[in-house]
Parts: sequence; structure tokens; C-alpha cells
Amino acid sequence: MNETTNQPRRNAEMDLRNIRYGIEIETLGQTRRDVANAIQSVVGGSVTYAGGAYDAWQVTDLRNRVWKAVTDASINAPRDLQAEVVSPVLNYDDLEQLQAVVRAIREAGARVDTSCGIHVHCDASGLDGRGLANLAKMVYKQEPLIFHALGVTAGRQARYTRPVEDALIGRIAENRPTTRDEMNATWYGYHNGSPAHYDASRYHGLNLHSAWYRGTVEFRYFESTLHAGKIKAYVQFCLAITAKATNARAATTAKREFNATSAKYDFRCWLLRLGLIGDDFKTARLHLMANMPGSAAWKNGRPTA
Repeated sequence: MNETTNQPRRNAEMDLRNIRYGIEIETLGQTRRDVANAIQSVVGGSVTYAGGAYDAWQVTDLRNRVWKAVTDASINAPRDLQAEVVSPVLNYDDLEQLQAVVRAIREAGARVDTSCGIHVHCDASGLDGRGLANLAKMVYKQEPLIFHALGVTAGRQARYTRPVEDALIGRIAENRPTTRDEMNATWYGYHNGSPAHYDASRYHGLNLHSAWYRGTVEFRYFESTLHAGKIKAYVQFCLAITAKATNARAATTAKREFNATSAKYDFRCWLLRLGLIGDDFKTARLHLMANMPGSAAWKNGRPTA
């Protein structure tokens, strides 16, 4: 997904189903070799040991795409039982196969705990500087709802999934970036022409460092799961936010206060505005709203009389 041009072209309105994506799913309790074999049982192809710094096993599927099972030091397990699954670049039509891969990994004995997370990458090639700024402002506004809906722990928020910073939103308001270069300087606080892999700015729930490092926007809010329906919902959610930011002419910076009485209603309304409407996204709304207090139908709670 690497982006070679500084300023992408704005075409017709982007549909979430047309955005490519990738996913990283952290697991423990099973060897990388066995996790790779589980992936291969779904996607076909061949399993090989690639080694390297991440002691990777990889699957080259029947479409010549590479899936990986690698180590990750953040996973609370012995190194031989750490397996972060890294997908190839996927299309929307691959969601069913991704779900089958997740089920196979679970059936092979892998599991997750609170040290494991999920990261979703969405292709950023349609996002110019204004689109990236829109994305930051949209997420900033709704982040109190996002953190609650996804059950992001305080520990994860403090380290690997930090909130969008007030200072970033202030710089966006001041600089009003429209190009990738202008947004680069706004994100880093200076123009960063050679982003490093482990730049400290990557550890936010919304990681825009990835836009310059690998051509994606990364969403890091998710506690890991091997529930295939939830993973599909997470991918659809990220694609919907990315599409909305791509299409929007502007976005506000006013941060929403979390209100337990109206939270479920507020979040449902936002999901609908993102385009997660109708039967195609019924299960996505179900999983994404499951943790929210209040009523989905009544902003101030269901009337008592």
C-alpha cells in the first residue's frame, strides 16, 4: 500500500467496500508454525519458515499473497508461543475468508489475553492532507465513545493506544493542512522526510505515522479476539471511518462528552452517519454497540410511561 505521490487525486465519492486493508491479530498459546498451518488450511498454498528478527513463519496462498505469523514482544507469553498474524493486503470481498482464517486459528488452539491487540490498516492512497486532517478530527470528536464501545483498557490507552492529542488538533486548526507534506509537518511537529518504523508517534489509537511510513492509516483501538464476527465488525468500522474522512469536505474539532444515558444512541447515530446502514452491517452494529450503556432508540433513555 505504499504511497509514492505526495498529493492523491480526489475522484468520485469513496465507498468503504473499495478500500483495501490489512490486519494484525496478536495471539498466544500456540506456536507460529501451527498458526501458519491453520492459515494454510483455509487459504491453501505453501508454508515456509522465513526466520529473521521476528522468527516468522509464512504462508504463500493460492493467489500468491503472503500471510505471516511473527513474534511480538508486547505479547505476554514465551517467545515460542507468541504469534502475531499479519495478513496480506486484502479486499472487501476477502472478509469471509479472513473470518474462516480466524476460526481456524482458534480451532488450532491459539487464544488471546489482555496483552494482545488487533491493528487494522486501511489504504491511505485516497487521503490527501485535508482527508488525513478530517480523519484526525472525526476520531478526536468521537473518541470517548470509541474507547467505551471497544473496551480499551486504561493501560492500553496509556501506552499502545493513546488518544488523539489536543495539541495535534490545535495544530490542525492553526495550519489547516491540505497537502500530505503540510499534514506531515502537522502530525510530527516538523517535516519528517524519513519516518522510522518505531517512531514514537505511532502509539496512538489512530496512527497517522503509518500514512508516511507504509501508505496506510492504522487503527490500534482493538483488544484482540478470535471471534470472527467481531473482527469483521472492526474491519468494517475502520473502512467506514476512512471512507467518511476521504469524502468529507470538512470536520469539526469539538470533542463529544461521554454521556452514559445517551451513549448507545449517540454511537448508533454515528455508525449510521458513517454508512453502516442496513442488513449488510447489522452484525457490525450489534458487536460495536454491545458495550454501550443506554438505549439505541432513545437518546434520553426509554420513556417510563
